[in-house]
Amino acid sequence: MRPLGARSFSAGGVDGRPGRMRRIAVVGSGGAGKSTFARELGRRLGLAVIHLDEHHWRPGWVETPKAEWRQLQGELIAGESWIVDGNYGGTLDVRLSRADTVIILALPRVVCTLRALWRALSNHGREVQAPGCPERLQLEFVRWVWRYPIDSRPRLDQAISAFGSHLEVIELRSRREVRSFLEGVDRERS
Repeated sequence: MRPLGARSFSAGGVDGRPGRMRRIAVVGSGGAGKSTFARELGRRLGLAVIHLDEHHWRPGWVETPKAEWRQLQGELIAGESWIVDGNYGGTLDVRLSRADTVIILALPRVVCTLRALWRALSNHGREVQAPGCPERLQLEFVRWVWRYPIDSRPRLDQAISAFGSHLEVIELRSRREVRSFLEGVDRERS
């Protein structure tokens, strides 16, 4: 089930009118490419990018306490323009209440799972997600990625529907749609 008002991107044009996007939440399964997409979109739009993993994880993969995490996210997105990437379903309301646009990377779960495995294996031992957090292969995370469409996506859709009155929702379902969307951003800005 797609969130109420979600628009699929069509390669024929940028449905989300990128010129109006100033506060963008990028969400989706692990391995969908959220950080890479957010970085590239930020470069093209000239917006600061906030990678939530960098702020959530403390050295040794220790999570920030929940109350502190909510407050920190509020501070991170207090500005008038930004792109924030990450899920963290328990605090999605913090981001969606401030965002004007949510971009869902809804790539096939096979693609996401293979990407997550590749990232863990090719970066094993390197601090990719956050300082002091060396990349590792965790079967629990791989299982979460595989089950994302079943377990996590429905909760994401519910959260988006709760904020649907002010959000532009764009869903990108393939690598081709992601590329086309970014190319459309360039066309809109030139």
